This record gives sequence, C-alpha cells and structure tokens, in this order.
Amino acid sequence: MADHADLKVLAGARVVLPTGIADGARLTVEGARLTDGAHVPADAPAVDLTGHWVVPGFVDLHNHGGGGASFTSGSVEEVLRGIHTHRLHGTTTLVASTVTGDMDFLAHRAGELSELAEQGDIAGIHFEGPFISPCRKGAHSEALLRDPDPAEVRKLIDAGRGHARMVTLATELPGGIDSVRLLAEHGVIAAIGHTDATYEQTVEAIDAGATVATHLFNAMPALNHRAPGPIPALLEDERITVELINDGTHLHPAALELAFHHAGAGRVAFITDAMDAAGFGDGVYHLGPLEVEVKDGVARLVEGGSIAGSTLTLDTAFRRAATVDRLPVEAIVQAISANPAKLLGLYDRIGSLEPGKNADLVVLDDEFILKGVMRHGTWVIDPQVG
Repeated sequence: MADHADLKVLAGARVVLPTGIADGARLTVEGARLTDGAHVPADAPAVDLTGHWVVPGFVDLHNHGGGGASFTSGSVEEVLRGIHTHRLHGTTTLVASTVTGDMDFLAHRAGELSELAEQGDIAGIHFEGPFISPCRKGAHSEALLRDPDPAEVRKLIDAGRGHARMVTLATELPGGIDSVRLLAEHGVIAAIGHTDATYEQTVEAIDAGATVATHLFNAMPALNHRAPGPIPALLEDERITVELINDGTHLHPAALELAFHHAGAGRVAFITDAMDAAGFGDGVYHLGPLEVEVKDGVARLVEGGSIAGSTLTLDTAFRRAATVDRLPVEAIVQAISANPAKLLGLYDRIGSLEPGKNADLVVLDDEFILKGVMRHGTWVIDPQVG
C-alpha cells in the first residue's frame, strides 16, 4: 500500500460512476490515482462527504483563457494563472484555444503552448481560426482570416509538435474538405464552426472526417425550413459531438434541450469558450487584436457588439444544467467529463471515476455548488477547509 500520506478515502457521497449513481459510496485515492481500495482497512480515516456529490473532474475542449490571462497572447506565467483559475472551478483537464492571428504568430504560439502540454499543464492546443468564414467571424479579426489551405493547416499541426488537438474550420471555404481529410489523417479533430455552410456542404465535411461542431448554434446559420443549414446535419449524424456553451447567454434553454434530444447525452460536450475575464470580473480586455468589454459577466466586442467568448466556468455550466435545464446528473457528467475525454483520446486516464484512472474529481453540495476539487490526487480545493 502507498504511504499513509498518499492515501485518501472519501466516503458517504453520491458518486457518479459509469454504471450509474452510487449512494454512500467510498472512493480510495492512492498517490495520483483512484484504486479499488481492496487492501485498505474498512476503518481507515475517511473524509466524510455525506450530503455531497462526487463527479469526475471537468474536461474543457474549448477555452481561451481566464483569471485575466489569455491563452493566445499571455506569458507562460499568465497562462498558468488562467489554467489555475479554471482548476479552481473544477476543470482538471483543459485544451488551450487560440483565436485568429497571423500565421507566423500562431505557429510560434503553438510552439510555446506545446511546452505546457509536454509538462502536463494543458491537454493540447485548439486553433479556432484563421480558417473561418468572414460571414460568421464573430469575435475574430476579418483582416486576418484566410481560406483553409491544407499546407497552412499542416504548418499549425507541425508547430504544435504532436499537441494540436483540434482545428475549427469553415469547411465550405476553398480547401476546406481537403483540410478536413488532412486533419483526420493526422489524428487532429476537425471541427465545423464559424461557418456559412449549407446542409449539403456540412454533410460532405462530416463524410470527409469532421467530428465536432464548434459551439453549436453560434456563429452559423440559424435553422431554416427551406435552407436548413449546418445545424440539423450536425445534430443528426452520430459521428458528430456538439459543443454547447451553457451560460444562459449563448443558448436559450430550449436550444440546449433540442441538442440533447437530437444528439443524446453521448454526443454533447459542454465547453466554456472562456476568455480572459472568466473568474476575473468585468472590464475591458482584448481577444486577439480586438477590444472586448465585459459587463455583467457578458463579453462583447467594443466595435459591433458581437458576443466575444464567455466568462463561463464549468462549475457554473454544471449547476445551470442541473438546476435550470433539469438534466439528469449522469447526462451532465457525460457532457462535461466523459465525452470530451473520449474525443481527446484520454478516456483511459480521465473522464470517469474508475480504479487506475487519474484521481481527478469534483465535490458538489446538494445544490450543485462546488466545494472541492482534486487533481492527480492532490486537493486544489479541500472540501474540509473553509
């Protein structure tokens, strides 16, 4: 057995397991991993979590920053501060997202972020832009947008040194389909987003290998009964996982319900799309070269007023899903932990509470307010303190 200092026993909580909810369950952590606890005495000292939930650590596929720090332009120290900010809100695994920029800058940035991936601070890099539609650019600089030339897509993949995890593309643009195929061949997620594609063009991109819808409903044509656009194609195809920003600003609850009804809990991934202000507060920020004002927790471009990412943290997304949307807790855990872990190819290590996996977990009270966070067996927030 590990040294006593490396042993933690959590008892009494409602634990969400892949097999369902276990009331009054006991979890054993030894070192950085969950164990079956078979050799741990039944009377070993335990943290009493009666009246609480224990769920897997959250996994964020799409996150631009937090704590006042930008993952696109911040220093290493700033990026680490942003990562820690999200850990304090339950996100134990995070993919760092960039925004549209000059290609040389993005390639250089990918090299810097890849070092953090090698250290285990982030789970990889997501490039959102520059290969997106000027018609659906959102908070991206139109002057820096470009068609998805496979050679330039490959440049970003190579710059990530094996840590490029996802690229968001408007696949209807010239080179889009070939770029999707290139990404699929290199094991990088091709995500359809910031797109003006038709239904038929979206189907073509899925057939070419696209597997994710970047923040479904946002930055794409709305559903129309004669020209349905990308939304129904993305919802109906079992090969697609749809990202949802559940902050009450990006989506009406009926839209979220529609996505869960058509895609099912197994094909939804809750994301934050967070920018610098997440966990930091209102004020004026920059998203790439664009100025953003955050007021009452909503981020909008100073020029034009487009929504500019979010200030969301995943504990808020969880609580909203449970209390406003009234989703089953098991479905929320799928969307916020298991599904993104599977997409990243990390489900053997994270995304569920099973022996042998990383001891990444979140403790919530009966109102789904975060009370504790553990990452790799160490308390980030100790539920016994405070």
